Amino acid sequence: MLNPAIVITKTLLYLSGKISICFCKLVLQLTGILLNEQELIQLLREGNEQAFKTLVESNQDLVYNTALGIVQNAEDAEDVAQDVFIKVYRSVQSFKGESKISTWLYRITVSTALDLLRSKKSKKRFGFLQRLFSDGNEPLHEIPDFYHPGVALDQKENAARLFKAIDRLPENQKVAFTLNKLEDLSYQEVGEVMRISVPAVESLMHRAKQNLKKILEKENE
Repeated sequence: MLNPAIVITKTLLYLSGKISICFCKLVLQLTGILLNEQELIQLLREGNEQAFKTLVESNQDLVYNTALGIVQNAEDAEDVAQDVFIKVYRSVQSFKGESKISTWLYRITVSTALDLLRSKKSKKRFGFLQRLFSDGNEPLHEIPDFYHPGVALDQKENAARLFKAIDRLPENQKVAFTLNKLEDLSYQEVGEVMRISVPAVESLMHRAKQNLKKILEKENE
């Protein structure tokens, strides 16, 4: 699980290069302030570090769990979360507040996670070609084991099979299924994150469930 102190400190140091660790720790010790979304956005635009701390602590699980459901690797999910909060810090000036902060964060997280997957797939294709002409017998693709907070420990074995099947879904189906089933977003909320209509979400979910059923049935043959 992400440590908000580490995320905030690393992000601030990464962005400025001038903020001392002692100063960051002092900021983290300040008492949290209850803000409505518009007040929080305004403080973020002003570069208020306490507001950034509040944003990270309130949404770290949302970002990490969503990323984990898509990239299916704990270390990659942490990298995605770090990148997401850096992007938020940098792009808050362009956030118009037309959607909820959580919707905005979901969009950035999904986009960042998918970018990472595309990058890794590109590297895997190159590695695949290398292995085709090598004498090694290593497996071509192995999905690493991981634990998702939304899955009960006693269901881990079944969940592993399901996550491997989810990983084989087309991008849009994978995103819709992850947001709805793992993040428990309604079809309306999934549509807002993906910028598509509710009927389009329903269609994606229907196709995702059909594809998952076929994948899992084929594995059991």
